[in-house]
Amino acid sequence: MVHPGHGNYTGTLVNALAYHFENLPLNSSERPGLVHRIDKDTSGLLVIAKTEAAMTHLAKQFEAKTSEREYIAIVWGNVKEDEGTIEGNIARHVKDRMQMAVFADPEIGKPAVTHYKVLERFGYVTMVSCVLETGRTHQIRVHMKHIGHPLFNDARYGGDLILKGTTFTKYKQFIDNCFKILPRQALHAKTLGFVHPTTGEMMRFDTELPDDMKELIEKWRGYSKSNAAGDEEE
Repeated sequence: MVHPGHGNYTGTLVNALAYHFENLPLNSSERPGLVHRIDKDTSGLLVIAKTEAAMTHLAKQFEAKTSEREYIAIVWGNVKEDEGTIEGNIARHVKDRMQMAVFADPEIGKPAVTHYKVLERFGYVTMVSCVLETGRTHQIRVHMKHIGHPLFNDARYGGDLILKGTTFTKYKQFIDNCFKILPRQALHAKTLGFVHPTTGEMMRFDTELPDDMKELIEKWRGYSKSNAAGDEEE
């Protein structure tokens, strides 16, 4: 968890920051140091502001959509287009307050834009790059579900079920093993870019995929190759 919330009051990133740094600047939600957030169980990069000037400067970049944020996701299904843009206002789900949802009514929620590009196809799942133009809560998870491709093992949005594939017991076992390898949504904040608040220099940071996602990808590569060789058909 990035910051304390319902059911998670300790052990968050904000708790750790408060322990290590004195007088961190507060953001608009009164949370120390946080310029932006990533979801619980999403791996990857965050930028933290240590001064008021840095907080103001970085927050303006995120608001003006000039910061760069690329995520790698593994989603259910074979994404039809090689690349595309998902647009749709995001707000709390009407029935499930723990979920967000896309609304057609422009009066509901906040505008959200996600650009995606297919990196590799595995038949029943696809690895995609998602570049955020906006930063709404659960944005990639909600947008990908909206176009019919929930994130692999994303329990909150139904991705922890077998949504694509065969009825073979062997396949079910394979998926169970995949879920054990990656017991979280398959989402990683890979690249982060912003202008340095003091020097004005463009800074870009990149991080490797974590081991659990690497292992999952290798497992799917092997499965899709054996499948292509005529091992099984849907």
